[in-house]
Amino acid sequence: MVKVAAFACGVASSGKSTFCGSLISYMKSIGRSCHLVNLDPAAENFDWEPTVDIRDLISLEDVMDELDYGPNGGLIYCFEFLMENLDWLNEELGDYDEDYLIFDMPGQIELYTHVPILPTLIRHLQMTLNYRPCALYLLESQFLVDRAKFFAGVLSAMSAMVMLEIPHLNLLSKMDLLKDNSSISRADLKRFLNTDPLLLVGEINEKMNPKFHELNQCIVQLIDDFNMVNFIPLESHNEESVEKVLSYIDDATQWHEDQEPRDPDGIEPDDIEPGTAGMDDE
Repeated sequence: MVKVAAFACGVASSGKSTFCGSLISYMKSIGRSCHLVNLDPAAENFDWEPTVDIRDLISLEDVMDELDYGPNGGLIYCFEFLMENLDWLNEELGDYDEDYLIFDMPGQIELYTHVPILPTLIRHLQMTLNYRPCALYLLESQFLVDRAKFFAGVLSAMSAMVMLEIPHLNLLSKMDLLKDNSSISRADLKRFLNTDPLLLVGEINEKMNPKFHELNQCIVQLIDDFNMVNFIPLESHNEESVEKVLSYIDDATQWHEDQEPRDPDGIEPDDIEPGTAGMDDE
C-alpha cells in the first residue's frame, strides 16, 4: 500500500493550517484514512487535533525562553533538534503504514529556499519509512494585486521546487477573496495561474526606478527559462476545490495505482464466491 506524506509549505498567513484542516475533513468524509502531523513548533490552534505534534518533542517558546533565541533562530534550532531525534519521529509514525499524512509546516521561508533541513527530513521519510512525498506550496491570492509581490512569491515557489526535488504543487490560496476584486480580469487571472512572466514588466517598470528595469528583465528571463511554476486555484472552504487538489496529490504520488480494485456496488473481489461472478439472482 502507498504511504503518502503531503507537506503544506509556504509563508506565514498563506492558509496552510486552514487548508490542512479542510483536506482532512474532506478525506474523512469520503472514508479515506489520514492524519495531521504538526511540524510547526510555534503553532497554537488547529481545526483538527494533530496525531503527531513536534511540540511534544520541542517547542519554539521553550527554546526562546531557555536559549534566548529569536523566532527564526529558534525555529531552525527546533528542526535541528528534530533531525537529531528522528527515532522519536519514526516511533510516532510507526503505526500509520497505510495512511495519508498531512504535514503542517512553519511559515519561515528559509526552510523551503536555502536551509537543507527539510530535504534531509524528506529523504529520511522516503528511504527509511518508504513514504511518497509531495510538496504543496501555498501563495496567497492577494499577492495578485501587487505584481511585484506575486513574482517574489513565484521565485520563492521556484526555489522550493529546486531545493526539495519532489513532486510539487503550487496552490494559489484564498481565491474566494478575489471574487469582489474588479482590478483583476479573467484573462489576467489565467495569465497569473500559468505564470506569464511578461506580467512583471510594463506596468511595474512604469512605477519603478529605471535602474531596476534591467533586473526585472533578468527575473523575467529566469522564470521563463525554468518554466516550472504554475498554480492551482484553491478555496479551502469549497469542497470541490479541495477535492480537485486532492486528485492532483493522488496523481503526483501515484496513490491510485496501488489501491485494491473495488466492485461498483462496493463488493471486494475476494468477497465473490467462485463460480458466482456474473450470475443473476434467481
